[in-house]
Amino acid sequence: MTTMPHDYYLKFTDSEVLSDIQAFHNKGNYTLHSAFKHMSYLHSLTPFDLDSLTGKELHLYPDMNLSTPLHRASITHHALMRNESCVTFKKSNIAFSTIEQLISPLLNTHPTSHKRGYPSGGALYPVEVFICSLNESPEHWPFVEKVLHLLPYSRALETVQNTLSSKHLKDSILCPPSTLGTPALALVYVAYWPKTLFKYRYRGYRLALMEGGSMYMLIELQAKALDLRCRLWSGFTDSMLCKSLGLNPALFSPLCVHFIGQGK
Repeated sequence: MTTMPHDYYLKFTDSEVLSDIQAFHNKGNYTLHSAFKHMSYLHSLTPFDLDSLTGKELHLYPDMNLSTPLHRASITHHALMRNESCVTFKKSNIAFSTIEQLISPLLNTHPTSHKRGYPSGGALYPVEVFICSLNESPEHWPFVEKVLHLLPYSRALETVQNTLSSKHLKDSILCPPSTLGTPALALVYVAYWPKTLFKYRYRGYRLALMEGGSMYMLIELQAKALDLRCRLWSGFTDSMLCKSLGLNPALFSPLCVHFIGQGK
């Protein structure tokens, strides 16, 4: 079988494991829609409590003075340090040749090998990447469709059908009110559950989340080298995003969205 249909993995996937993982994963889902904005909330923390809990480190022995200072040179400008997350994007276009460079770390490292630029437990590579233009009339986007699916082994891009407009996609990931501005591009990292679970079962879920983190960190570093800004985003509803990408939400789950563009 030279080109395997994606649902072939279901033949080897335990249906009970798939159901359990989906039920657990969906507990972390949001329902973000303008129709519910006056009757839903994320938490009931006060601004004071939120500030006191955000961005803090965890001391195992806070009253025993067991910490030792690190003596090292500043690594602020080191190549392996990502830029800070972009607060607000300005309207811009990204040349498609730059987009090709941006995603290059996710491709196979050698044309005859399945190994890619990031680790994957059991070489399963269960996270799919969708490259989405957020501009309705981009100057450098050479496709009619606005969404592309990365094929790392083939070193190719598969056009996602019925994505002639980016409106539905933007509605699913940029719910108002938003201060993000206008990112030019979104990379969507999506776990395909049958591919994730057929070999390692429940453990595969953990491996998929780890893999997604490896992928977006590589993109962060590559974006820095290309003078682009990034913002990782989780403010979306899985089912709405799957619908805008034409994916079955019973088998695919978006892990996160990665906005790319130019900062103000």
